[in-house]
This record gives sequence, C-alpha cells and structure tokens, in this order.
Amino acid sequence: MTDGGPGGFDLGRLLAERGAERYELHARHLNHQLPRMLHTIGFDKVYERAEGAYFWDAEGNDYLDMLAGFGVMGIGRHHPVVRKALHDVLDAQLADLTRFDCQPLPGLLAEKLLAHSPHLDRVFFGNSGTEAVETALKFARYATGKPRVLYCDHAFHGLTTGSLSVNGESGFRDGFAPLLPDTAVPLGDLDALRRELKRGDVAALVVEPIQGKGVHAAPPGYLREAQELLHRHKALLIADEVQTGLGRTGDFYAYQHEEGVEPDLVCVAKALSGGYVPVGATLGKDWIFRKVYSSMDRVLVHSASFGSNAQAMAAGLAVLTVMEDEETVANARRTGDLLRERLAALVDRYELLHEVRGRGLMIGIEFGRPSSLKLRSRWTMLQAARKGLFAQMVVVPLLQKHRILTQVSGDHLEVIKLIPPLVIGDAEVDRFVAAFTSVMEDAHSGGGLMWDFGRTLVKQAVANR
Repeated sequence: MTDGGPGGFDLGRLLAERGAERYELHARHLNHQLPRMLHTIGFDKVYERAEGAYFWDAEGNDYLDMLAGFGVMGIGRHHPVVRKALHDVLDAQLADLTRFDCQPLPGLLAEKLLAHSPHLDRVFFGNSGTEAVETALKFARYATGKPRVLYCDHAFHGLTTGSLSVNGESGFRDGFAPLLPDTAVPLGDLDALRRELKRGDVAALVVEPIQGKGVHAAPPGYLREAQELLHRHKALLIADEVQTGLGRTGDFYAYQHEEGVEPDLVCVAKALSGGYVPVGATLGKDWIFRKVYSSMDRVLVHSASFGSNAQAMAAGLAVLTVMEDEETVANARRTGDLLRERLAALVDRYELLHEVRGRGLMIGIEFGRPSSLKLRSRWTMLQAARKGLFAQMVVVPLLQKHRILTQVSGDHLEVIKLIPPLVIGDAEVDRFVAAFTSVMEDAHSGGGLMWDFGRTLVKQAVANR
C-alpha cells in the first residue's frame, strides 16, 4: 500500500501540475466537440471548488448553480453527511462485491426507498438512470411476455440501446437503428394510447411525470387513466423518476402528485448518488421480480458487476437521511412555488417571455414570438437560422454577467430549464430573479452585447448546416 509519497499516486500533485490542461486534454482524448461548444458560447470556465449550490473560480468569484449537474446534486455539492458516509464505508473495509454473499447495505437502502412507495416491494440496483430504465424495460417485457414498449413524444429516458429506443427526440436516435420495437404516443393523448393497446403486443408505457425536455407535465388525470387502460390490456406503467424523483417536484416522486397513481415499475437515479458514486434503482412489484427471477437457475439473469456496491449504497442511505433531517422535499415545494411566482409575474412585463411552468424546483421558462415590430424582426432572424438561439442568448449572459449557470431545455427549444440543488432558499431566488430581469431588460432594448452575441450564434448556426 502506498501513502502517495515518491513513486506513489499523488492526486493533489497531479492536478497542480496538469489541471490547467483540462480543456486541451478533453479536446485531444475525449469528446472533442464539448470544449469547442463551450468555447463558442463562452462557457469554458475553470471552476476550482464547489459547495452546496455554488461554484468558485480561481479569483474567488461565486457562481450560482441552477443546473445541479443535470439533477444529480439534489442535496447540493459535497454535503458533509454524504462525505462522512463515504469515508466511513471506505474505512470499514467491507467484503464488498464478493457476489456470493448478501451484504446489509443494499437491503437497508431498498427498505428506505420502498418506504416512500408502499405499493412497491423490491429493488434492483444498477449504476445509472439509463440502467434503471433498461432494467424496467427488460422486466416489463419478460413479465408480460409482450415485445413492444410505448413512450411519449419528446421523452428522454437515456442513451443506451434499450433506453434510446424509448427516446422521443430523433436527434438522439438517428444513425443508431435498428432499436427495440416501440411506438411514440403524445403525452396526454389517451386515444392514441388506447389504439396502440388494442394491438395486444404492448408490454408497457414508460413516461416521465414531467418531461425533462421542455418541462411539460402530464395533464391532470392522464397518469391515472393511462394506468387503468394499461392494466386492462395486461400492460405495465413505468414511471421514469430519474430526474423528477427524490423531491425535485415538491413530492418525493412526481407521480405522487396525482392521487391513485401506482406505477408497476419506478426508475430512480441522479440525486440518489449525492453527487459522488453513480447509482440507479428500479423499484417494482413483487410479482414482476418473481417472474424474472423465477428459479435459482435464473438468479443472475439480470445483474450488474458494480450494482449494489457499498459506496453507492452508503451514499444513497446518507442522501435519504439528509432529505428527512433537512426536510428537503418541503423546501423544494416552498422555494419552487416562490421562484415560479416571482418569474410568472414578469410574463406580462416582457413580450419575449411567454410562460413559466413546472412544479417544485423543476421549472421551465419559455420564450416566444414578440408582438412589437422591432423585436419581431430580430426574433425572425434567429428562428430562420436555428430554433433555440434566443434561449441560448439568455443563458449566456446569465453566466457571463451574473455568474448563474443554467441550460437550454433541449435542442431547438426556446425554453430554459431550472433544476437547482433542492437546498436553495430565498437568497438564491432573489439573485436569480434579479439577474433574469436584467437579462430581459437587455433583450427588450433591441440592441447591445446580447444581440451582438445573437448575431454570432446565427453565423455559427448557418456555418454548421
């Protein structure tokens, strides 16, 4: 065992010596388009440290994180309780991943998760959201004996082959066919669902209670009625709560917003990790698990090499404990209501701002065609080059001028999505609303640096055609 001395591994020294090469290393050895994109929009920052809902650069400037690592940092970055749990589990030197024993931590985490979904009975642990969805798809097809899975237009469920098959965005699917047998149905369209179920080959409908792309919620009553239709046709309801779960929407799970909805399978990941060790979980009914694992010969028919590892289980247990102790779900509901209310009050004030929607701390801000001639001509210019450019024009000054990290909600969408750590409070709401108001003022002035940057984005979009 080395102590990190001469000849050993010294992480601090390595980062001190080569940390400044981060963008060059990525361009040379990883996805070369990522640093190119970040440079184009001015997002090529160097963050030195992070805590809670903030980053800091080398000069000590703070940046408010309204993205939470795409939802991973639900309880904020580097929460001390999660850090201690990981130190403790490493110090315990458990006999982890022997694969021929039963460790206590997976059962304890499953027990704690299932307490929030009393109609579900068992859990499979993988390593990511896409694995959680893959598990649900496999289990649904095996349990029902049917091949086809329905999903909703504009859905996002992951990027491995099975989960990609139920993605509603062609940009992710193009070039990767053939995929699993599937059919898209519009979110909220019960007639379309009914037509597909009549064919008799549907195993399940997989649905995000609130879609990540665009932040569109299922219409009131849809999930409950869809569940009834599915069960009538011996098909299952899969709730993808990878992003919406664990308090994000002001309920522990987003499906719980609607009374009577009890999905057969629920997918969880992202925030369960505490931002450290990747973990995914598929919760399901006992009869489904008993069908899949129907005999001792099938004990490994679905497994994962790193699934249920001690670090991931300890992180998950710590996260759920923090959520209970700090009343994270209630804070997400209260702070989310306040933020949406403050933003919605701006809709009548700014003609480019069309709608504020969402639940809890999952909020979509949508922009649209203005009424005044001066702004309409600029809007038309942007739309002709590429849809989604105005939203990008808003995201960039929020970071560059106000040090707030946000994202456009999807390709070709004029929507900004806010999914901050669930620990933010009134101070962060005030900061974001003030910054957003300032950006809207600049946008409606019809000139200045914001629209100069818009012309740069137009040139870039045209060049990429």
